[in-house]
Amino acid sequence: MSKMIFVSLPVADLKAATAFYQGIGFTQNPQFSDENSACMVWSEAIYVMLLSHAKWRTFTQRPFPAAGSAGHMLSLSMESRAAVDAINAAAAAHGGQADANPPEDYGFMFTRDIADPDGNLWAVFWMDASAMPPKEAA
Repeated sequence: MSKMIFVSLPVADLKAATAFYQGIGFTQNPQFSDENSACMVWSEAIYVMLLSHAKWRTFTQRPFPAAGSAGHMLSLSMESRAAVDAINAAAAAHGGQADANPPEDYGFMFTRDIADPDGNLWAVFWMDASAMPPKEAA
């Protein structure tokens, strides 16, 4: 089996969270989805497991993050600046938050952060590594 990442996220409303992730370009894998979880596929190697709070509790008893707090931010690379703008608009149209943080434009890299309906943060970015300014010698 090749290396993959499965990100597990607790969600208050599984249907709303599933609709949000489908709306920003994930597809649902029904084989690993049920009434308490939804397996959302970004690529062959990246999956997001949306877990109802009850299902989440079967994994850990740690407290849920307080509303408005952030314990992590995940990042999704896109093929163009236009794709970053499109996913940002899709986030707002599907119950999430567009521009959860101010957009950043470095010329060689452009990022706009989104939040899902539960406040989970995603940095959505485009980068042209060949256009990065050279690193100064120390």
